[in-house]
Amino acid sequence: MTFSSLVSKNFRNLADTAVYTDAKNIFLVGENGQGKTNFLEALYFSAYASSFRVAHDRELIRTGEKSCTVAAVLNGAVRNRIVTSIENNKKIINIDGKKIEDRKDILSIIPCIVFCHDDMLFVSGSLEERRWFFDQVQSLYDPLYVDDLRYYRRVLKNRNTVLKEYKDGSFNTSLLDALDQQLVHYGWNIMEKRSKSVQYFSHIFGPLYALMSGISGINIYWSPSWKRENEHVIIELLRKGRLKDLTVGTSLSGPHRDRYSFYKGTHEFTSQASTGQRRLLALLLRIAQAHCFSEITGVLPVLLLDDVLLELDPEKRKNFFNILPNYSQAFYTFLPGEQYEHYITNTLVYTVKNGTLTKN
Repeated sequence: MTFSSLVSKNFRNLADTAVYTDAKNIFLVGENGQGKTNFLEALYFSAYASSFRVAHDRELIRTGEKSCTVAAVLNGAVRNRIVTSIENNKKIINIDGKKIEDRKDILSIIPCIVFCHDDMLFVSGSLEERRWFFDQVQSLYDPLYVDDLRYYRRVLKNRNTVLKEYKDGSFNTSLLDALDQQLVHYGWNIMEKRSKSVQYFSHIFGPLYALMSGISGINIYWSPSWKRENEHVIIELLRKGRLKDLTVGTSLSGPHRDRYSFYKGTHEFTSQASTGQRRLLALLLRIAQAHCFSEITGVLPVLLLDDVLLELDPEKRKNFFNILPNYSQAFYTFLPGEQYEHYITNTLVYTVKNGTLTKN
């Protein structure tokens, strides 16, 4: 699946015109702040009806406007037109003229993997951000995992509400017992899948990092908050820890507290790694994600690469293209003056200025 064209209206600073992208490799060249990343964001928004940069949809709407729309025409897909709009603080998704009620239904149409500077948060940021990345990795190829996460988070929210009510003197023991059963049911499904997926991902990631950095033996470890014995044991553990949960008014254990870590042998690697090594970790997480997705699904993703080569020395830039997975289409952003023509030949090149893409 590939993007044939993209039309946006009132999206960020992008001009309200059609941009034709019927090529395997598209280079976007321009100074910072001209709209290169905004265009990648519009592609991502078409694929997932969300942004990889901001949490609030209203930030995607051009200043002074009340709504925005992105329409993408696709090649090689059963469904060939996705129109996504934000109107009156609501998101509206139409595929070939049919309204889509659940965003999950569009995840597999044109899978995109984005490489950007904020990926460093998956290495040096919070545990929550690292969990988010690995949840995204699995969600792309396992829609049932998306459901498990949704149900777990819904039950967790309800459980935390009950725990907070304890301080108001309205604690409901029987309700908490029922929520514990549900929480463990969905949490157990998540744990089972995380256990398998992290092993598979680490098997791909480690050799890639060794090839790019010369440092071998890097593995990714998953440390579950609940020890994996059985559901009945976990329910009993929740009951024993209930007093602590009630005291703080929140659930102190569960998959929402799981940890992912980078190790070299038996030693944690991230805290000892240099800035360059951590940047490489972040970059290779995305490459491993693309490899993992393609191997499991047999589908080639679209890659969105936002200035990722700037942080690599010439030798690593060369190696980077050697370890990229197969892809259906790739969009790269570059600053003027970069020797981008040396990386890939037969590309479609656009100059980006003030939100307008001009074909070279």
